[in-house]
Amino acid sequence: MGVVFERARRRAGPRTSYFQLGNAPFWAIHLTALGGAIFYGVSLAGVALALGAYFARMVLVTAGYHRYFSHRAFKTGRAFQFVLAVLAQSSAQKGVLWWASHHRRHHRTSDTPQDVHSPRQHGFWYAHLGWILSDEWTATDLTLVSDLARFPELRLLNRKGVQLLPALALAAAFALIGGAHALVWGFFVSTVLLWHGSFSINSLAHLFGRRRYATGDDSRNNWLLAIATTGEGWHNNHHHYQSSANQGFFWWELDVTYYVLRLLQLTGLVWDLRRPPREARTAGSRSLRPAFPPAPPRSSPTAGSAREDDAGRAANVRTPARRPTRPPRPGENP
Repeated sequence: MGVVFERARRRAGPRTSYFQLGNAPFWAIHLTALGGAIFYGVSLAGVALALGAYFARMVLVTAGYHRYFSHRAFKTGRAFQFVLAVLAQSSAQKGVLWWASHHRRHHRTSDTPQDVHSPRQHGFWYAHLGWILSDEWTATDLTLVSDLARFPELRLLNRKGVQLLPALALAAAFALIGGAHALVWGFFVSTVLLWHGSFSINSLAHLFGRRRYATGDDSRNNWLLAIATTGEGWHNNHHHYQSSANQGFFWWELDVTYYVLRLLQLTGLVWDLRRPPREARTAGSRSLRPAFPPAPPRSSPTAGSAREDDAGRAANVRTPARRPTRPPRPGENP
């Protein structure tokens, strides 16, 4: 383990870039969480509020940012798509277009020199948080998310002056309902925990754990991270079959986010949850299914617009007036 972190230290890049003026809000939230916890003292009520908010918000990050916007692992209507985007952005992890574009880039270049956050290539600290604090990755590559950028409401949420509004609204709600104590524990402490819980998949899940599948990168399954991130810790599973709504492939692999999606499916808010077929789960090499399985588009894409796979993914959103005739069977191809 010491060797791993020594390599991380050497390759993390100039640490001064982590503390440039533009990153002041990031560190201010850390200091506010720490200072507030010291000022009010650690209490059972405070810890319970922080953990409750953390896990609720983690489900929104994993179901929204990751499984829906990045991988289109299930379908929903346009209205709930917007709700999901707003709720995900209450985590203060920028716009859904920004998040999805960088995540898709990660999968296409995983653990190569072009990867956004590879511990192998850039070291632990850069993979964990350095890339987020770097000026290099502030822009959104809309060519990677053309299926999402077609929605003006998502482009609005991705604007720099709008990205943090959902998080600020959540902070205000905690303050109005529970005062300064709730603001500190429910928002600031849970936000810091949420950030590092999310970041750990980029860093720790590529360093520690078991590899069930030969995916060609360093992704690993880690049951502790799966608990901490409501299912994201089954990271080698995910890199093996990226479009799956469930990342715990077997009954003993806890995946709380998937359980929540199943409940939402019962309400009709989401449907067509993708799952890996048996042959993909039992294979020892990469799945034959693509990372972003195309669905039949409503109409032919215009010349020069999204790539074929992006055009197919755009069909994952439909108007609420068209209801599914039945829920998908487990393992059924959409």
